[in-house]
Amino acid sequence: MTSTPADLRKDSRLSPLLRLLILTQLAFNIGFFAVLPFLSEHLGQAVGMAGWLVGFVLGLRTFSQQGLFVVGGALADRYGIRPVVLAGCALRIAGFAWLGYAERTGAVIGAVLLIGFAAALFSPAVESEVARQAVVHEERGGSRTQVLALFTVAGQAGAFVGPLLGALLLSVDFRTVCLAGAGIFVLVLAGHAWLLPQRIPGRRQVQLKGGIGALVRNRRFLALCCAYGAYLLAYNQLYLALPAEVERATGSQSALAWLFALSSLLVVTAQLPVTRWAGTRLSTRRSMVAGLSLIGAGFAVVAVALPAERTGTAGLLPAAGFVVLLTFGQMLVAPVARAWVPDLAEEGRLGLYTGALSSVSGLIVLAGSSVTGSLLDAGLPAAVPWLVLAAVPVAAIGLLPRR
Repeated sequence: MTSTPADLRKDSRLSPLLRLLILTQLAFNIGFFAVLPFLSEHLGQAVGMAGWLVGFVLGLRTFSQQGLFVVGGALADRYGIRPVVLAGCALRIAGFAWLGYAERTGAVIGAVLLIGFAAALFSPAVESEVARQAVVHEERGGSRTQVLALFTVAGQAGAFVGPLLGALLLSVDFRTVCLAGAGIFVLVLAGHAWLLPQRIPGRRQVQLKGGIGALVRNRRFLALCCAYGAYLLAYNQLYLALPAEVERATGSQSALAWLFALSSLLVVTAQLPVTRWAGTRLSTRRSMVAGLSLIGAGFAVVAVALPAERTGTAGLLPAAGFVVLLTFGQMLVAPVARAWVPDLAEEGRLGLYTGALSSVSGLIVLAGSSVTGSLLDAGLPAAVPWLVLAAVPVAAIGLLPRR
């Protein structure tokens, strides 16, 4: 099995800062994914929200996170990553604690917005610095895409552990899950207050003003943002369409944690080999084309199987196939898209461009999740929402910029 700590020891050329940032992603995702996979069921059953409102709240969480990445990225460019990361951790602690006690729709929305905005601060700061250090690593003879793939592996290792921890704590109640997530971020905050350097050599701080105009005129970058947004909308269905399908097939969501674990385990074991294979055989654009095609095929697998209305283990197999294809598509799309950003970004504003990549994606997810929630509740033939979702990543292939 490929594991983050082993790869860190194996590649002695990784700088201490890169190692810290990669392990940061691992810790962030353990805390986050201990809570998120169980939020949809909690909102629908414990809080009593309608399906469209659950979809809207999940999309709002993604928008408040991804949609505001541009703010966190710009702040990281201006002030450095340390204060932005620490502020984001503090807000995530408050958001998880609030969510654990929220019982009304307004309180839930407030907590979800706070949780999302916390990530909008710390994630672009960490991601942009990883991308910057990956370029430095490449200049020293390493691979930029491999560093970003390792960053993805660390995140998915956290996403593997997180749902298992959440499922264990859910036997108590959802509040316990939220408070445990908050506790993990207390540890992350304390660790980073101690370990993150005050200043990073070679990092040039810029003024907040002046970067947006050039960004919105950068058509190639905006095209990448739209294609990446289609991928993120598809990935977000792990939390909306997949739980509904698991409920239909098995009568409960107990299998959901294992499907999340399957996805994370695949990334942890296969991401680096897939990245090495793609790096020798596929260009950046072709890697994203292949990944988006696999994601579309994953939705199509469920759509084709749904008319048979199988239940139990047999009914769960198409959902498992969807998870596998979506995960392999993610392996091809996510590291390559992040590695592409430094080539398209204005000098000194990598944080802004890294944030904008996620902000545009967040807008797409906000709109798309509400539509998906409505489709799932509209009484249409069960295959229709999955066919619509299959078309989204395939259509996004035409948006990819030419290198």
